[in-house]
Amino acid sequence: MSKIIVEPVTRIEGHAKIAIHLDENENVSDAVFHVVEFRGFEKFCEGRHFTEMPTITERICGICPVSHHLTSAKACDAIIGVEPPRPARLLRELMHMGQIVQSHALSFFYLSAPDFVIGFDAEPASRNIVGLALQNPEMGLKGITLRKFGQEIISALGGKRVHPNFCVPGGVNQPLSPESRNQILGKIDDAMNSCKTGISFLKTYIQQHLDEFKGCGSSPSNHFGLVNASGNLEHYDGFLRMKDANGNIVLDKHNPDDYLSVVAERTEEWSYLKFPYYKPWGFPEGTYRVGPLARLNIVDSVGTPLAQDEWEEVKKIAGEYPINSPFFYHYARFIEILFGIERIQQILEDKETVSKDVIGASRYVPANNVGIGVIEAPRGTLFHHYWVDDNGKIEKVNLIVSTGQNNYAMNQGVR
Repeated sequence: MSKIIVEPVTRIEGHAKIAIHLDENENVSDAVFHVVEFRGFEKFCEGRHFTEMPTITERICGICPVSHHLTSAKACDAIIGVEPPRPARLLRELMHMGQIVQSHALSFFYLSAPDFVIGFDAEPASRNIVGLALQNPEMGLKGITLRKFGQEIISALGGKRVHPNFCVPGGVNQPLSPESRNQILGKIDDAMNSCKTGISFLKTYIQQHLDEFKGCGSSPSNHFGLVNASGNLEHYDGFLRMKDANGNIVLDKHNPDDYLSVVAERTEEWSYLKFPYYKPWGFPEGTYRVGPLARLNIVDSVGTPLAQDEWEEVKKIAGEYPINSPFFYHYARFIEILFGIERIQQILEDKETVSKDVIGASRYVPANNVGIGVIEAPRGTLFHHYWVDDNGKIEKVNLIVSTGQNNYAMNQGVR
């Protein structure tokens, strides 16, 4: 018995390693995906005041700090028992859509497209956004422009592009000015054109390599995430839904506050990342995927016209539903970018977006000893669960992150 170690695994918005186990005949007997970073956020947040959590937990991830910031804020809303005013909810969703756009653009143009454009066998040092821009200047520029669009929305609301200071329990700390709204609206067309450039390239590439896209790392799985009351795509709020590998609804209209009745976690000694699963089915039968492709697999409709049209197109190309190949996550990201841009325009054209009524609480005193926030981060469903004492001091924290819920599927794909 021997092992091949691939380390580090990078360009995954984190670090990991892969261990390939060989039998006595040097054939692969197993392969596992190790997450090698110990974080400890759940433990060292204990003893902090709950109002600190939106700024502490956004340090969990340098790529998706906004997702943790917003999810934490929702948990804090629940602790004080205050629903944010509608303008504040609109602004939170606006920031979230900026996050979806910038994160998905980063994932494709910076981390994946260099392999497609430059080639999987090219020198690693050239397979990056700089190499992409040199080989295909238009695509490189479009990718940078698209990510910048999302980042500028985050910065306009939160003061900076990474680790924003924006949400407070029961609302946000400042309104959006009419000037900033108009500036963002003025960049919608450029962002949309950049997105369509990426879609056009990816669609052509998939059609040229369809067998590889459909077969590589593909395995049937359950799919899990949030949908709105109409069963459409939702990122900020909504209900939990799960479909099985055949597309049948297993769980629907489930209150996210009751997630512990349907989600459990398992640990393995060889990884710091847990393995969540659907509790009624047990492990591994209840393991599931989250993220952009899983979200699209569970919805009745995307909910915006351009994104819905593109989703119908990708189902035709894939020739199956639900779609299980992880390579189609790339296409799903572009559909969500389309959705995000369409939703950004809708929010900005709402007159309440520039309202100054954005603070719903004057005092941050616990009304409840438990607060739960659930949101759809770019990589999937994200849970923040806080227990506090009567003074608001954190006694216990439970975080279920998107990557963890994809952990079993990633291991299956590697095998």
